[in-house]
Amino acid sequence: MCSVSGTGNGPTIIVTRLAPTLSYCVVNTNGRDYLLACLAAIEATHPDEIEHEILVLDNASTDGSADAVRALGGDIRLFALKRQTGKAQNDSTLLKEAKGRYCLLLNEDSEIRSGAAAALVAALDGDHRAAAAGPRLLDSDENPVPCAWRFPGVGTAVAGALFLHRLFTVQSTGWETRKVEWAQSSALLVRREAAARVGYLDPAFFVYYDECDFAKRLADAGWHSLFVPDATAIHHDQLSTDLATGLPRIVEFHRNRDRYMRKHHSRGAAFAVRILTAWSYAARALAATVLPSQPARIYWAHARQALRPGRGESIKDRVER
Repeated sequence: MCSVSGTGNGPTIIVTRLAPTLSYCVVNTNGRDYLLACLAAIEATHPDEIEHEILVLDNASTDGSADAVRALGGDIRLFALKRQTGKAQNDSTLLKEAKGRYCLLLNEDSEIRSGAAAALVAALDGDHRAAAAGPRLLDSDENPVPCAWRFPGVGTAVAGALFLHRLFTVQSTGWETRKVEWAQSSALLVRREAAARVGYLDPAFFVYYDECDFAKRLADAGWHSLFVPDATAIHHDQLSTDLATGLPRIVEFHRNRDRYMRKHHSRGAAFAVRILTAWSYAARALAATVLPSQPARIYWAHARQALRPGRGESIKDRVER
């Protein structure tokens, strides 16, 4: 955009750059190859008509991720941390630093498909009370995976205990844009103004249930979220299912589920959800003892942790230690 002002020596042309509509906000923790693929997907799919910027927060990686981003050159804004912090805090940092009206939060292991950014922006442009919009997510084999749900509560825990979770709790279904209660933040477009009004994401949620708590606070403030199936992204989900490396993640998952319940519901409801969730995992563990290729030990670990979420070492504990 240009403006012209007159002076004694003739007109002065002042060139000012328009604020971008869209800020891509990528958080990376030791996922160098995934990160480079994520950034390549952004460059390959970004619609020319939408002004944008790219921000990358490297979460104290030790695999050369920050140097790899620097080597790309271009206009990427890199925030290289010297000490690891949680996903909620990292997303909040980028939301605060971004200049766009909308911020597309991305994990390093997410790759957006052609047309996704435009479809998500159009969804929020068309619904001014929508604070967030999530795409249809695919796994590494390009199979659709659940990515939007009803808020956790006793009712959803009962559905899980009866193995009716996909029927009554999962909301990422159908081929029409629809309101949902919360959507996964591995790829999530956020209206920056709405995020600022509710105080961004709560850093108490180091990882897991951070976006759920965020969506609940947005809903309490009168906003809502959308599932946009016309937008698609692949989420590789690089996390290991090996019990030795996965136990801190299991601890973190159940500890933050309990934190969410105690924050938004009563202690009695939180306790009921512990019992119901433990039962659902214990039932899976028992079934896995007779079914081939089922991770019985993983299910037992989930059952024990759901019942006593305060026990064990979480990801946050390990980082702080």
